[in-house]
Amino acid sequence: MTGQGEIVHIGGYTAQSGGRAGGIVAAHRDPVTGGLTPLGTVAVTPSPSFLVRHPTQPVLYAVNELTDGRVSAWRVGPDGALDAFGSFSTGGAEPCHLAVLPDGGHLVAANYGSGSVAVFPLDAQGAPGERTDLVVHEGHGPDPERQDRAHAHMVNPGRGRGPLLAVDLGTDSVYRYDLDAASGRLVPRGPRMRTTPGTGPRHLARHPDGQRCYLVGELDGSVTAYELTDDGALHQRGRVDASGRTGHVQPSEVAVDPDGRLLYVANRGVGTIAVFDLAGELPALVSEVDTGGEWPRHFALIGEHLYVADERADMVRVFRRDTRTGIPTPVGEPVPVASPTCVLP
Repeated sequence: MTGQGEIVHIGGYTAQSGGRAGGIVAAHRDPVTGGLTPLGTVAVTPSPSFLVRHPTQPVLYAVNELTDGRVSAWRVGPDGALDAFGSFSTGGAEPCHLAVLPDGGHLVAANYGSGSVAVFPLDAQGAPGERTDLVVHEGHGPDPERQDRAHAHMVNPGRGRGPLLAVDLGTDSVYRYDLDAASGRLVPRGPRMRTTPGTGPRHLARHPDGQRCYLVGELDGSVTAYELTDDGALHQRGRVDASGRTGHVQPSEVAVDPDGRLLYVANRGVGTIAVFDLAGELPALVSEVDTGGEWPRHFALIGEHLYVADERADMVRVFRRDTRTGIPTPVGEPVPVASPTCVLP
């Protein structure tokens, strides 16, 4: 926190991946108006397309989405300044997502290009060490272009005894793992959960109740609701369309609001944020809001505001969520940011 507000960091694609970003950008966030004031690039690093923070230490991590994938770490200083804290190979290609386990002891990353999940130990200060495991998925799906092989797209740790869920677009699967903290290795918890062929699962969001989760299909434009049982199994409750619009629909990010009432889905192609009510058995579409661009790659819910990173429009769009309905409304003008792919509160 600074006198001007909070700090957010924004990741993006650099020239190495055909983008226009220079690295990680910091911005002041006004918690009242929601406005963002960019402070410039605070870490020059190749294609930091996804960012996360350590749960207790002032440390930020990024994937470097390259053919020779890496994860990098920085200690966060005043006004969002970043001091390099280590960089390690992910053992795979094009890592696109990463997460810190709730206890802060390990970092996991999804290698999209090579369909694998990498594990790194973190010390008491949050500094990463050499990789302790690399689990490679195998298989393919019916789409010959997008599902020719495994493509791990997300790693989602559970709390308590919940499993780590690894979402794989290429094999139409969600893999379930437990992490052996002593060895830093992943142990499969039962067989993988297979989606409908051609779904192309990308990201999932867990409900605060710990029992429900929602998976978006990048290839079939779907949202599938699941029940997560105590033993870590996923049981499908049903499927709905990710958008009510016609045209190309390619979902990207998905999140449940902190109250557990609403589900938000970003839809590339049609350029919308879809809002679903979660009171029933399946998500029910209640509103769909234009983002002002066609390629909303990622969004973040921060307080009563929603921040949408549009990769192709070179902007972050700020929305205010209605306190009663949760429906977002644009606030102010778009914030210019080159090739943004992730907004991290």
